[in-house]
Amino acid sequence: MLFSFIGLLAASDAFCCTSVIISGGVRADGRPVMMKHRDSGELNNRIRWFRGPAYSFIGLVDSSSKGGEVWSGTNEAGFCIMNTATYDLKNDDVPQEMMDREGILMYKALGICRTVEDFETFLDTLSRPMGVEANFGVIDACGGASYFEVDNSGWVRFDVADEPGGYMVVTNFTRTGRPEDRKGVDRYEKACSILSSADIPTADHRVLFNRISRSGSPITRSITSSSIVFEGVAPDEDPLRTVMWTILGSPCNCIYLPLMVSDRDRIPSFMKDTGSEGNSNICDNALIIKGIYGYTTGCREECARIEEYVDSAFDRNMRKSAYSHMMRKAYRKYVAMCRRKMPKVVVNHCVIQ
Repeated sequence: MLFSFIGLLAASDAFCCTSVIISGGVRADGRPVMMKHRDSGELNNRIRWFRGPAYSFIGLVDSSSKGGEVWSGTNEAGFCIMNTATYDLKNDDVPQEMMDREGILMYKALGICRTVEDFETFLDTLSRPMGVEANFGVIDACGGASYFEVDNSGWVRFDVADEPGGYMVVTNFTRTGRPEDRKGVDRYEKACSILSSADIPTADHRVLFNRISRSGSPITRSITSSSIVFEGVAPDEDPLRTVMWTILGSPCNCIYLPLMVSDRDRIPSFMKDTGSEGNSNICDNALIIKGIYGYTTGCREECARIEEYVDSAFDRNMRKSAYSHMMRKAYRKYVAMCRRKMPKVVVNHCVIQ
């Protein structure tokens, strides 16, 4: 692939996400908002639809995934989940081959959980050791918004509504863990500084993507593989109106697009497995553009112009046919931008539609 220049990543750098949850209680529309800015050793991401035991759901997966794990997602009940890795909780002799089960845990939770309390119960039913060391962020359609610090033997919950300002930033350390093993402090401090000057009652996907995910070092990184913003619903709204705003590949080189859960697979084809290697077309495009223009600024201005169209055209209550037309049109605009920005030799050797 043309973007193989990325090379191998050290394990200590491969799972270092930045996240935010804003309680619906402090937002003007009453809807909670949650962001996961994902750093990963796997830069090829796509979206999949799943039918769980109780709820259908959509989730972010590695292109190489064969199923059974997701790295953030939302279900028909309006339950949304994400995680960030931690390195300051584990204090046992559980071998590494039994760890890193966070994606499996989130996959299972999305299939059965409706509320934050359901997630508590779910954690309590898991066999020990759980095989995880992570912060899990959860919002639901009943006003719940919480972080859970989870290790092999237990968990601690923090309700975001109880925090100063009604929001929390979490990177790669915990409140209950070992201070000497904290990671991601620089990203935590930068995200906190950004939000301290933001208008939290109106902070939405545009604020979180543009001011945090696309903010440059240390948050925007070469190992950033995606960014997701979940905009939930107020307690009196239909949970199916939950929106999973998604950027695949590289925040400064790809457009954000809104996804919603359905009782069947309605994910646009260009965001799914559309190639022999299991990649999505839009993620492939973003990584090619990233290889040419870099990850700090990239094609951010060109993407912003397409996103203006998306924001003006999208409505949570729009008809399915109108939604499909809007998504196809936005992608065509993105493909046209990619063709303009790519050297001719690259265009001639890449399938980008």
